[in-house]
Amino acid sequence: QVQLVESGGGLVQAGGSLRLSCAASGLTFSIYVMGWFRQAPGKERECVATIGRSGSNTYYADSVKGRFTISRDNAKNTVFLQMDSLKPEETAVYYCAASRDWGIKPFDYNYWGQGTQVTVSS
Repeated sequence: QVQLVESGGGLVQAGGSLRLSCAASGLTFSIYVMGWFRQAPGKERECVATIGRSGSNTYYADSVKGRFTISRDNAKNTVFLQMDSLKPEETAVYYCAASRDWGIKPFDYNYWGQGTQVTVSS
């Protein structure tokens, strides 16, 4: 009954911002590493950012460093992804995922949300 539900996706112009949220239920949220992944049409799923159990440790893909910020609120069982200065090539379905251990590959993650579409227009 683990459920991860993403929200906040939509259409935004290049250079704009979006804030994604992922609400988790059915798991002890605070013991899971959380990650955001994205998959563009015709491309493999890639890790965008991850955050450790307490929120102290984070990882960002080189392509998003300085523009994206991952955070979590363990009291609300929610992880966020603030995306600034968005680029058209970042159009993709964005997925929230949970892992029992640290990892940046899709196969490291145990649970997945259904994804939310982010479209960045030029």
